[in-house]
Amino acid sequence: MSEVRPMPVLVDSHAHLDFQDFDHDRSLVLARARQAGLKWIVSIGSGDGIKSAHQSLKLAMENDFIFSTAGLHPHDARLWNAEVRDELIHLAQQPRQVAIGEIGLDFAKEYSPREVQEKVFREQLEIALELDKPAVIHSRNAHGESLKILKDSKIKRVVMHCYSGSAELAQTLVKMGFYISLPGVLTFKNARQLVEVAKDIPLSHLLLETDCPFLAPEPHRGQRNEPAYVRLVADKLAALKGISVEEVGARTTANAEAVFGLGKA
Repeated sequence: MSEVRPMPVLVDSHAHLDFQDFDHDRSLVLARARQAGLKWIVSIGSGDGIKSAHQSLKLAMENDFIFSTAGLHPHDARLWNAEVRDELIHLAQQPRQVAIGEIGLDFAKEYSPREVQEKVFREQLEIALELDKPAVIHSRNAHGESLKILKDSKIKRVVMHCYSGSAELAQTLVKMGFYISLPGVLTFKNARQLVEVAKDIPLSHLLLETDCPFLAPEPHRGQRNEPAYVRLVADKLAALKGISVEEVGARTTANAEAVFGLGKA
């Protein structure tokens, strides 16, 4: 008779549950997340200007295992003004809001000019410090610039979302006290650099995420992603570390609860 193992407790630390991709079956998606062992989901309020932050907060208020964030994505940095800043500050102080993000730099798709992205990134980090909130960082093709701004800001609580940098850079970030968040890309056959990061970085500084509806892990690659699939990221990380998925779940859940204050907001 085979041993029945307990289901791991998991957190999807980065999901875009407010996106229209989920409009037709969002309740079913959330039910599947529960069934997959998710204790918490962090719904990221960053996209479509400040609108996403409002929608993510609404989801968090309606579901006791969802928390939300508020931030202006680097794609939308050109929309930043005093009114948006004030609205972001107001949103970030509401119940169940646990972070400023996702914010940062994206030099792969320069929907906003680089200098504008950098200015808005710095200002939102200042807000995170003023409100004593962690920051969720988007950094694409801009790792050096992102690192400089983060060092300048002296912020301590940081999650590097959907990490795409080198293992060497990851070690630098961990020494600064930051967390590295691993997406479904970890399961891809060509994810050699991310696999190296997952092996190299101690479990004490790792989080799991889906970034849904994007980046679905194998065997769902190319399909819509959803929070339940974070289990596949946990399975892969467990295999790489040579430990049980239950241990991966317990440690990464504790990390997410520590950095975001989940269950306290």
